[in-house]
Amino acid sequence: MASDVVTSPLSLAAITLATLGAILLLAGIAALVRGRALRFGLRTVTGLLLLSVGGLAGSIAVGIQGYRALTREDVAARLFVRPEGPQRFAATVRFPDGRERTFDVAGDEIYVDAHILKWKPFANMLGLHTAYELDRVAGRYRDIEQERSAVRTVHSLGRERPVDLFGLRQRYKFLAPLLDAEYGAATFVPVTRPAELELRVSASGLLIRDAQPTSN
Repeated sequence: MASDVVTSPLSLAAITLATLGAILLLAGIAALVRGRALRFGLRTVTGLLLLSVGGLAGSIAVGIQGYRALTREDVAARLFVRPEGPQRFAATVRFPDGRERTFDVAGDEIYVDAHILKWKPFANMLGLHTAYELDRVAGRYRDIEQERSAVRTVHSLGRERPVDLFGLRQRYKFLAPLLDAEYGAATFVPVTRPAELELRVSASGLLIRDAQPTSN
């Protein structure tokens, strides 16, 4: 998976740093037993620092799971829409890994948005680059009054994870030198007939267009 490619170097770095930190802590304890206070202090401080950095790298590696590396323009999903009544339709989302989810949606149009993580150059050196995850699919009404008062249907497309990097970046400003977290430009198209669509994502946002035939 693309997410594995994104996280593998960082996971390796996290394991390496944590291992070195643990070794230094053990060496510090050994120095203390021998009565060498200065070595104990230096090794302990360095070991704790390495463990902290390793823990941060590990948290990022866990948090990035589910995100896909963004190259030029990727097919984020295929959408199958089918009207089932006035301002009601079924929407099936097929992800690149083969997973499918089907939703009942109210409205005239299908709407999709995404989370996009843009890593700074420092993080790029660790193998982290711009990545995205689809966030939600919803129905959208053309009429503004209906948009305010009619039945709303919003469904999550993201996965639950132990570390929510997107949420953490929005809450804590000190992460700004590491990454930017933003919504990709949302996209929507009318649903008037059964159709197969492609949801594409690029650095400039999301786009829905008629699906291209898949090769056998």
